[in-house]
Amino acid sequence: MIRPVIVAAVTMCCLSVSAFAISDPREMLPDAGQEARAEAIGSQLRCLVCQNESIEDSNADLAKDLRAKVREQVKAGQSDAQIMAWMVARYGNFVRLRPPLTAATFLLYATPVLALLAGAAAALLGRRRQPDPPAPLTEAEQARLIELSRHA
Repeated sequence: MIRPVIVAAVTMCCLSVSAFAISDPREMLPDAGQEARAEAIGSQLRCLVCQNESIEDSNADLAKDLRAKVREQVKAGQSDAQIMAWMVARYGNFVRLRPPLTAATFLLYATPVLALLAGAAAALLGRRRQPDPPAPLTEAEQARLIELSRHA
């Protein structure tokens, strides 16, 4: 039987992994305000290795380099917009966890809706084009059918 204490300890370890993404305290800026700003910017940037984590949550080498670059620019007095623009210019909009709405991203987000509409239109057109039901059998055809079913 697994003891609840062990389960709780393992759960806490698993949940706190992202808190240790900055594995080297030397990465952190000495000014708490600048560090908080760098973390806020980093939380908006995608780790290009992990792809579904921010650079603040990732331990990948590239994420560490990007965190250092963000902190370097924060320390140099760059604005949030300037830092984000630098990252986008270098890595494209993919580096942003929440890319801005552009024609390309609109098409990406609209594709499922367009596919559903196209499917509904095809279903409606397919329903309209069904052939008319066959005409009822004549008396002679019914008699012939009865005769054939007796011989079968």
